Amino acid sequence: MRTALDTANDYLAAWNETEPSARRHRLDAWHPDVRYRDPLMQADGRAALAEMIEGARAQFPGLSFRLQGTADGHGPFVRFSWTLNPDAGPAVAAGTDVVRLDGSGRIVEIIGFMDEVRS
Repeated sequence: MRTALDTANDYLAAWNETEPSARRHRLDAWHPDVRYRDPLMQADGRAALAEMIEGARAQFPGLSFRLQGTADGHGPFVRFSWTLNPDAGPAVAAGTDVVRLDGSGRIVEIIGFMDEVRS
């Protein structure tokens, strides 16, 4: 059985994937109608989400997402915090995401919150 940590790690791996075709392959494990919302972006469906992530990665080259703290879950929901970091140096942003899973354990919805943005 998948854990909250497995879900958080898979989610962050999709955001950190630099190769678009590999990212799309990762997203194939998510629900086809996945929905994403945060204060800055939104997407409906795997293809739109893949394009949104690619656009975000283009804005933040050399940065990667890292799990911060412990992922936890309750029913179909997984909550975790993350930081956006360069390879060396402090985080430039931090946030918390809540993921909803379908009955098969696939990611079907993501609601993201920005906790901190540093300049």
